Amino acid sequence: MKILVCISCVPDTTTKINFTADQKEFDTQGVQYIINPNDEFGLTRAIRLQQSHGAHVTVVTVGEVSCEQILRKCLAIGADAAVRIDAHPNDGYFVAKQLEAICIKQPFDLIITGRESIDYNGGMVGGMLATLMQLPYVTQCVGLEINGDQALMQREIDGGNEHSKANLPVVIGAQKGLVEEKDLIIPNMRGIMQARQKPLLVEAPLTIEAKSQIEFYEKPKPRGPVTLFDPSDVDGLLNALQNQAKVL
Repeated sequence: MKILVCISCVPDTTTKINFTADQKEFDTQGVQYIINPNDEFGLTRAIRLQQSHGAHVTVVTVGEVSCEQILRKCLAIGADAAVRIDAHPNDGYFVAKQLEAICIKQPFDLIITGRESIDYNGGMVGGMLATLMQLPYVTQCVGLEINGDQALMQREIDGGNEHSKANLPVVIGAQKGLVEEKDLIIPNMRGIMQARQKPLLVEAPLTIEAKSQIEFYEKPKPRGPVTLFDPSDVDGLLNALQNQAKVL
């Protein structure tokens, strides 16, 4: 079985976010990047399938050379091979088309994306890739078992989980629950040393026109001062909620 895990390199959640002077680009200076958490849950599940089913796991990202340290970490976690498509990920459609080209060149039985990335929260790539490949797609996936040529999946929905099955190949959108946070794999020294010997291929991107572009960025407006009310001043609190906060 061959598994492809799609990886996004995203800023660490503790990173201070800034933009360029014209507000048109994200300022990457001093930014620490990590594996997108939803992708890491998917990668960990792929490694478990590698251990139980003898699967071959490839990780892929669309990004510039700075992303290679993240791919090396994926290899240290246990992936067998890595591919970097040498392009800036302009938008979801652009990324999905680049991934489609990889999947056409080398077919996979299971394609794992994150439900969404934590930087732009678009949640588009998995669905677009599945549509381009004409494959079943289950997002918000919190359960995955492989039985022969079938994938047995659980998807988180309001009020519970939805169970479904599909013949391989399939595309899933991973999230927390596919594996638990405590089960995420921390690379050890042996894995780090082995990662240096594993293949990391760089592919030229397809010439694809992005379908969208960012006009400008802006930060949320700073919150106003906090107003405290005495517990006995119920009328004052109700007046502020109705006339200032406009929530009543």
